[in-house]
Amino acid sequence: MTSGPQTQAKQRFGRLIERADGRDFPYYDGEPVDVAGWKWGVIILACVAGFMALIFYPAANDLQALVPRILFPAIPLAVFIGFTGRYWKSLFRKLTGVDYLNMVVFWLLNFAVSAGVGLIVMAIFGANANAATSGVLDGGPGQVTAFYVGTGIQLFGEEIFTILPFLAVMYLLFTKAKLSRNTSVILAWLITAAWFGAAHLPTYGWNFAQAFLIIGAARLVLTLAFIRTKNILVSTGAHILNDWGAFTFAFVVASAMP
Repeated sequence: MTSGPQTQAKQRFGRLIERADGRDFPYYDGEPVDVAGWKWGVIILACVAGFMALIFYPAANDLQALVPRILFPAIPLAVFIGFTGRYWKSLFRKLTGVDYLNMVVFWLLNFAVSAGVGLIVMAIFGANANAATSGVLDGGPGQVTAFYVGTGIQLFGEEIFTILPFLAVMYLLFTKAKLSRNTSVILAWLITAAWFGAAHLPTYGWNFAQAFLIIGAARLVLTLAFIRTKNILVSTGAHILNDWGAFTFAFVVASAMP
């Protein structure tokens, strides 16, 4: 029996990339619910609104920063739930032991890729430090706790900020542009890595090489965790392990300095 055009258009990547568990990406092909193109446009605008709240909301410390860090994922997620109803849960899957293992694997892969690309970029273009941990220890245990809670929420927001546009681009390429599933995945993967890198330009002093090459490479790895598992909780877990590990290392170093 030969496969038809639709079957060929929806061929999957091999087991090295996608698990052989029968899961597919939600929403791009009308399953489990159709999300129209204009709705995806509104969802992307909601992602931008959440990002603007994160950037411009006035916060003097990490406790006050909990408000914009909560708004960052809450705004786009609220719009997304409004458009998908009870099917919003398709973005989330119950975590299994293999999922937790994937968090660790993609965290380590992300660290290796970021370090390798980072060394090259720093040697050629230079790099600016992330000032996220500056002064946190001076605020005492309460400030440190608010920092970890707040950044955990923000990192989940960064996954929402990336994965929802990823699914939007995939939908538009597969449904409207009539590209194959795998081509749509690859293009959405690359486009949203650039989108994510651009969002980090203010963080790294508008160093384009640092934002698009180092941060963009890290985003490719984190999105790959979603591509493999179809579970935003896995990419979020890997992201939190990566950034909290870096933050904790910075705090230990700062504590050891006289």
